[in-house]
Amino acid sequence: MAAAAALLLLCAWSLPCGAPASPKAVTTRLAAKWPATSLLLEASEFIAEEGNEKFWQFLETVQELTIYKKRDSEHSYYNLILKKAGQFLSNLQINLLKFALSIRAYSPTVQMFQQIAADEPPPEGCSAFVVIHEKRTCKTNEIKKLLKKAAERPRPYMFKKEHKFPTLNENVPVVILYAEIGTKDFVKFHTVLSEKVQKEEIVYILRHYVQKPSSRKMYLSGYGVELAIKSTEYKAVDDIQIKATNDTTEEEDDEEGEVQGFLFGKLKQMYPDLKDNLKEFRKHLIESTNNLEPLKIW
Repeated sequence: MAAAAALLLLCAWSLPCGAPASPKAVTTRLAAKWPATSLLLEASEFIAEEGNEKFWQFLETVQELTIYKKRDSEHSYYNLILKKAGQFLSNLQINLLKFALSIRAYSPTVQMFQQIAADEPPPEGCSAFVVIHEKRTCKTNEIKKLLKKAAERPRPYMFKKEHKFPTLNENVPVVILYAEIGTKDFVKFHTVLSEKVQKEEIVYILRHYVQKPSSRKMYLSGYGVELAIKSTEYKAVDDIQIKATNDTTEEEDDEEGEVQGFLFGKLKQMYPDLKDNLKEFRKHLIESTNNLEPLKIW
């Protein structure tokens, strides 16, 4: 019994080490229905939760940042985003931002704005455009013209998570800009609209819009799917003898196998009196590696 206790204690200490997985396991990846979203846009949504003023300050620092995306590696571009965000966030907040970007926590928010833009719909061939009380244009020199009779048209519906440029006058026409931050077209519109806000001529709203979304799938981190299927077909054949033979053969073949770092063939030779205990322990190791629940009929 002392030898058995020592062996089981050794096994308990060694459980975390690597072991062959049971062949029943199925590993999958879960992809969203929308394409991969921009990390820059996701980072802006994180900063927006820290404050509206910080959001707009961040946008000022990342003007035309997307040019680096084309010439630098993805990792370098990611580090550049973190560097820009670090001007407005503490070290703890930067760590939270890294985590949020790794699990793509703000991708659904970015996609929400993309879907709203698609419902407008965008003018053909425009990478950025404005909507002024149901009238659309992708030319900055037409904004003044569309503002003249804007008060006669219905005001747009504004959502809870809108990005509104700080203003003192709310009783003026609402201009909604659909653009991708960090691009030249965004800077062009942003410059014109922010000046009009300072003159108290408009209310300026920004919504994310990417003219050419990524072709890559949006994989959701932190999700997993496992499926265990149990056959419900029964044959009217006496296969007890066959099953017993197969089980015996499989057990003999597996005796020399390694599980969780344990060579059970060696252990059975060293401790022949613990053969039954070793058999149960080996079974426990394999089952604990992939503890799958059987499907239930509903």
